[in-house]
Amino acid sequence: MPERLYTSEEEKATFELGKRLGRSAKPGLIVTLDGDLGTGKTVFAKGVAVGLGISDDVVSPTFTILKVYESGRIPLYHFDVYRIADSDEMDELGYEEYFFGDGVTLVEWSRLIEEIIPEDAIRITMEKDLEKGFDHRRITVAGPDETDL
Repeated sequence: MPERLYTSEEEKATFELGKRLGRSAKPGLIVTLDGDLGTGKTVFAKGVAVGLGISDDVVSPTFTILKVYESGRIPLYHFDVYRIADSDEMDELGYEEYFFGDGVTLVEWSRLIEEIIPEDAIRITMEKDLEKGFDHRRITVAGPDETDL
């Protein structure tokens, strides 16, 4: 899959990138968000939600694993699998209902459950670049050519 590189100098730019994705998202889209703590995964997710027309306050579902937002033009299923031990736990959550449902699925820390992520998912990796500044991020997007960012 082709890769595109974006840079962000501030949270607002990361948010806006997510918002652009949310505006163009279609039902069934799966987006993975990987990167160290504090790289902007949840900020990006907030932007996606706004792009989908969701007005709810989006927070990382670290302790609940899944948060569903249904107030937008299509639902948003936001997973944070940081606390998942293995893919079997995802089976117990009924992940397939969300991954292959009628909404957009965001999965933070997807590398922990790589074996169940569909090949056509948009894969986003966020990295800090401290040499360029505390808020500088490299955002790599790998996915189908039609990914509109």
